[in-house]
Amino acid sequence: MKNALRSGIALGATMLGLAFPLVGQAASDNYADRPEAKALYETLEAEGFERDYLRSVLDDAKQQESILKAMSRPAEKRLTWGEYRNIFIQPKRIERGVKFWQEHADTLARAEAEYGVPAEVIVAIIGVETHYGRIMGNYRVLDALATLGFDYPRRSEFFLGQLEDYLRMTREESIEPGTLKGSYAGAMGYGQFIPSSFRHYAIDFDGDGHRNIWSNPVDAIGSVANYFAEHGWKSGEPVRANVVMGTPADPEWINAGLKPEVSLAQWRERDIRTHKGLDMDQPATLMRLEMEDGDHYWFGLHNFYVITRYNHSRLYGMAVYELSQAIAEARKKG
Repeated sequence: MKNALRSGIALGATMLGLAFPLVGQAASDNYADRPEAKALYETLEAEGFERDYLRSVLDDAKQQESILKAMSRPAEKRLTWGEYRNIFIQPKRIERGVKFWQEHADTLARAEAEYGVPAEVIVAIIGVETHYGRIMGNYRVLDALATLGFDYPRRSEFFLGQLEDYLRMTREESIEPGTLKGSYAGAMGYGQFIPSSFRHYAIDFDGDGHRNIWSNPVDAIGSVANYFAEHGWKSGEPVRANVVMGTPADPEWINAGLKPEVSLAQWRERDIRTHKGLDMDQPATLMRLEMEDGDHYWFGLHNFYVITRYNHSRLYGMAVYELSQAIAEARKKG
């Protein structure tokens, strides 16, 4: 889920830099024999897995050097907001978003009614993540998670944990581990869920007994809506607010974090205001994002923070929100 640009440029995990050599080849060409695999074996054996099975799965996993190289160039670290925005807020993606909404209008309406998440936000997530299912990734998920778990020391603990969850997930869903494909960070399906997110938030929204986010847009839509609801989406509340800067902001206040912790009333006391009509007791975070014509400022509100639980990037949050609004407006115009 932390994969911002799978459908715009070399897509996958978004927040990490490659600062380590490709250690896997020097250590062992077979992941099943790697010392780090011992803990995985012991953990999963305690849950009823057989070691021979686990060894056979890891023996099948292959290091993908291109994944390690891709981790060194996450777009959120390289692009300005203006550059990042231009990848997603463009006519073809908006047009296809309207079409996706039209094709799945009943499902989106049901998801919005049950979970309180606007249809346009669900559509925008799927549009940013996979261009509405067109680009879901071509790496075997097994290879991606093994490569990053064993050969990317900076986040090895995280990705080994995802590998464990992937093996649990494939057992629970009766799927062969070597068959699924996804992003270079092991994210899967229309909404690009990592294995732990799949296990916690994917749902069977069409009632057929399977949670299929790979080829069933109904389950994918319901799963994205459930993810947002479980992360605290507040129905009917705004996502961001305009900023009117009375006096220059203290640099320490700007882009200080994604979580809103200072109320709009407190910002007003600092002579940083927003438009009328908002609950001044609600918290907001002050964001500055670089455009071609200079810096732009916004307040990120609670629902903006919820969007960034999908991908911990303010650029990502802004792209999803602005795409959602562009799709909704285009749909109204017909």
